[in-house]
Amino acid sequence: MSEAVLGIIGGSGVYDLPELEDAQWVKVGSPWGEASDEVRIGYLNGLKMVFLPRHGRGHKFAPSDINYRANIDVMKRCGVTDLISVSACGSFREEMAPGDFVIVDQFIDRTFAREKSFFGKGCVAHVSMAHPVSQKLGDIIEQAAKDCTINHHRGGTYLAMEGPQFSSLAESNMYRSWGCDVIGMTNMPEAKLAREAEICYATVAMVTDYDSWHPDHGEVDITQILATLKGNTENASKLVTTIAKSFSKDFAPCPTGCEKALEFAIMTAPEQRDPELIKKLDAVAGRVL
Repeated sequence: MSEAVLGIIGGSGVYDLPELEDAQWVKVGSPWGEASDEVRIGYLNGLKMVFLPRHGRGHKFAPSDINYRANIDVMKRCGVTDLISVSACGSFREEMAPGDFVIVDQFIDRTFAREKSFFGKGCVAHVSMAHPVSQKLGDIIEQAAKDCTINHHRGGTYLAMEGPQFSSLAESNMYRSWGCDVIGMTNMPEAKLAREAEICYATVAMVTDYDSWHPDHGEVDITQILATLKGNTENASKLVTTIAKSFSKDFAPCPTGCEKALEFAIMTAPEQRDPELIKKLDAVAGRVL
């Protein structure tokens, strides 16, 4: 059985994991360009962990400027088997209040200015996104949230918008009518790329506001968001520490087959594959190529 390595991608407000032991910041190169930052590699309760601040330390990158392919590739090169995304979000549901955590299970991708796949001309592949998150990770996160007495919701649809502006009232109401539960700017194409890289992926969406639909809250107020972010960051740290205490050091297969997502996905015949692209895919798709 292979070793489990837990990756954490921290969103707005989460730029470090100070709890990590024997930790160091390490620069990891990627053929897909520069990742958002160095990764912080260390241990918690004997579990190897790899942390990456999605926006970079100091919040240097807007959602559309993040090199999602490099971020996921770097995680794969570090041996990450299971990846938890910690992300700030707005809520479309009264019961999903600021300060609550939502363990997302579905996505709607409305982004349009980002590279969304490791594959393309020279090596075509199509992975299933029917079940985009790991049920195994969802169970672990849910139990940790209970242990930390964090108000949380299991299941929810995350609407990924391009940004960087927040929604108009009309957009907010439309997304609510679609059945979306939370909205953010960063989990796509991150979830798609993690799937292509055969990494088990899950999202903890930390609610900061009610977007712009709520009649009693009006438009998004950045000062209120920052205040809520502080509390969310503290809870995220507790959550991750609790997860590490119970996380198996041996990798367990995911019921939704995350670790075998590429099994039958590659369409291009071996003799038609672009050698340069195949070289770039060494970490992401080396198992099947």
